[in-house]
Amino acid sequence: MKELIIASNNQGKIKEYKYILEPLGFNVLSQSEAGIDIEVEETGTTFEENSLLKAKAIYNLTHKNVIADDSGLEISYLNNEPGVYSARYKGIKTALERNKYVLEKLKDAADRSARFICTICYIDDSGHEEMFKGIWNGTIAECISGDNGFGYDPIFIGENQKVTTANLSENDKNKISHRARATKKLLEYLKSK
Repeated sequence: MKELIIASNNQGKIKEYKYILEPLGFNVLSQSEAGIDIEVEETGTTFEENSLLKAKAIYNLTHKNVIADDSGLEISYLNNEPGVYSARYKGIKTALERNKYVLEKLKDAADRSARFICTICYIDDSGHEEMFKGIWNGTIAECISGDNGFGYDPIFIGENQKVTTANLSENDKNKISHRARATKKLLEYLKSK
């Protein structure tokens, strides 16, 4: 079984990766499970830059297989904000408050199109780096709905969906999400090695 360290302390993200990767034979460890207690500052201006910063920081400490992602929501009406600042948008502390803020900004918007983006940086135990990107198009709902997921899930309705992501089962979300799409590309790469 191949060990894989996720360069993150985000429990929602760790849970999704374990759900997707462990059935495929990977021993998935969070940073803390691997004994690493650092918080890498996301100083990049793109998802790619931030995922590389996080992956390199963990790889440099362990020299083991590492994946790091940076993901976020881009809303057309808000000039693709919050983007790379999704988790710390406008300095708002909680996901619920961020969701309420977005809905308020979009209350008169004709265009509610949005997309979740996930960029995964994979560094193997020899130091080789690869990037994988997943995009999930959709729209912003009129109101907060659902109890599953995390972040902007209660206000995002994915393409071909009738309900917000927070109303989907974990199993359904993990088949179609931006993270699932990027992870699928990562898995295709790993299988080709």
